Amino acid sequence: MEQSGTTALLQGAVQDLASGVVSALRGGDHVTVSAAIGEDTPTANLVLPAVRVLGADLLLPRVLFRSQPDLAELAVFRKAVDAFPARADAAPAVRWSHWAMRRTLRRFEAAPDGAPGQDTAADLGTDWLEGAGWQYLTQQLAVLAALAVPGEDGPVTEVARSRPVDVARGFVRAVRRRDWQQAAGAGRWLTLLDGVPAELGLETGLDFVELMGGGDPRVALQIQAARVMRAAGAVV
Repeated sequence: MEQSGTTALLQGAVQDLASGVVSALRGGDHVTVSAAIGEDTPTANLVLPAVRVLGADLLLPRVLFRSQPDLAELAVFRKAVDAFPARADAAPAVRWSHWAMRRTLRRFEAAPDGAPGQDTAADLGTDWLEGAGWQYLTQQLAVLAALAVPGEDGPVTEVARSRPVDVARGFVRAVRRRDWQQAAGAGRWLTLLDGVPAELGLETGLDFVELMGGGDPRVALQIQAARVMRAAGAVV
């Protein structure tokens, strides 16, 4: 029961952070997570785990709008990266998610890549994605939607670029299954891909996903990210 309660609190903390990111992507104020540290609230000790769950998307508005995080905000992000390293036996998506957070840190801190004990993109590889069925490919790409950032190339992005039709099929399947998080993540990837079938009607599809699942801030985050990238012509 206690574990279940903690899980629910963590999910709530993640949703709160995602709501702040959505607000920033829509042009509102970015709710900084640093303010929550030390506050006497039920979720104060869950801020760092929540940042790790949300991952690199916490700083996505800073990336897309080319603004610098304040020092406290960046410090919280850095603490989450350091506090929750990906184990060597972790699933590939977990290791790539952690890598995406370190890539974001490098963007803002000019830190060197490939520091001792850290995986590089080449180390991680994409073996588990190459040749995967389109259903599994889309599911994994949706989990790694934080890697779908304009101007940030990498092995996972290359796999996605090589299979736009499969990702489009996965998007449609996710919508039909009412899996709004997966549909939103796949839709974000499709925004960056060439060769997406015109008959997919991606813009209309994103609107529908937002209508049906936008009450979930993590769904809204992916949809709003896709819109910002489309509006900018996928160039940052």
